Amino acid sequence: MSIPVPLPELGESVVEGTVARWLVKEGDWVERDQPLVEVTTDKVDAEIPSPEAGMVESLLVAEGQTVPVGTELLRIDPSARPTAAREQSDPAPPAAPEGTPGPAAHPAASGPRATPLARRMAEDVGVDLSDLRGTGVSGRITRNDVEEAMSAPPAPAATASPPGPSARPASAPRSPVETGAVPPPAPPVAAHERGRSQFGHYALQEGDRVIPMSPLRKIVAEHMVYYKHTSPHVGTVAEVDMGQVVALRDAHKRSFQESQGFPLTYLPFVVHATVRALREVPVLNASVIEDAIVEKRDIHVGIAVETEKGLVVPVVRHADRLSLAGLAAAVEDLSRRARTKQLSADELKGGTFTVSNPGRHGNLYGFAIINQPQVGILRMGEIVKRPVVRSRDGEDAIAIRPIMYLALSYDHRAVDGAPANGFLHRVRELLEAGDFDL
Repeated sequence: MSIPVPLPELGESVVEGTVARWLVKEGDWVERDQPLVEVTTDKVDAEIPSPEAGMVESLLVAEGQTVPVGTELLRIDPSARPTAAREQSDPAPPAAPEGTPGPAAHPAASGPRATPLARRMAEDVGVDLSDLRGTGVSGRITRNDVEEAMSAPPAPAATASPPGPSARPASAPRSPVETGAVPPPAPPVAAHERGRSQFGHYALQEGDRVIPMSPLRKIVAEHMVYYKHTSPHVGTVAEVDMGQVVALRDAHKRSFQESQGFPLTYLPFVVHATVRALREVPVLNASVIEDAIVEKRDIHVGIAVETEKGLVVPVVRHADRLSLAGLAAAVEDLSRRARTKQLSADELKGGTFTVSNPGRHGNLYGFAIINQPQVGILRMGEIVKRPVVRSRDGEDAIAIRPIMYLALSYDHRAVDGAPANGFLHRVRELLEAGDFDL
């Protein structure tokens, strides 16, 4: 009897995925845990492994097709014999349903077999995959293979006639357009086309460029609309005097860098204060499930990280059990691996609250969209020196203090204004007290 291989959950609130590339054909024999298909979502690229050894009986989804979580991607017959499976002829890949636009050819469909991460790394650094020997399952090229090729000494140049003007060295980096990673932008609209093409209520004008959305951008757009439609967002802002935190960081940043191997930023202080406040105001560490509010026992904080692929939210698990140094190490590790595309799908699941740090250019403040099924997200603003009034010895005086604005977006289905403002006020108190143990 054949067994189905469905599209699994690949991250918090991920409800669908796009089949980017089939790694097997109908009739192929596969081993247990052998990669079968590459799938892309708005948060992570993943390979779906085979649950059992057997023959690929049928491929049920076409490359480029987007399907919901739980959809059967293929079926495997574990009772088939390997020799019989190898004698099967290679049938054509499944066709898209009638009326569905056919997907464009995958840029690496005819190239060497490689994992998605290895393929992206090779494109970024200009390594030719056809020159590598894969050490992964079934001879697939892995990240380690690409890294070894990057560290290997360059081969001596061969004596040959100089290349023509259109030739390019095999090791030269390829642009995203050449690799097919992003669609090439359309040329500006010509004068004679102006006003002819319509986008909703907008008529294209001379000089406009039409840039088609990539499949990933479409998924992100759909999810953002879903999040805003699902959750009635309310925002509140606190002004925080970061003077104590700045002084504490300045006093320890050199020794911290020497002992930990990475710089101490302000983000771990905010996360540490957040998890302490979540313990006191658990309604912000919750989810709305149908007609019930579920307050979570564990505190797993998502950290929004901007990458080349877009925004991802890896999760620091049991954040309330970590010291400030432990939180800093966890945030540094997740952020680094998010930007180098080394996160697993499991590291994007299970967040109960999110902290977003736009960085040095975060501007005054901004309200972030809540990451479903959470009920709150805290966004940091810039730390800027501002004149403020302080009382000293019974007299008011103007002082220059490092000020940061914290903006909380919360789901009004589960959280009322009083607990939301109480939570944000508590975060402010903890930061202004500067009571952190390094």
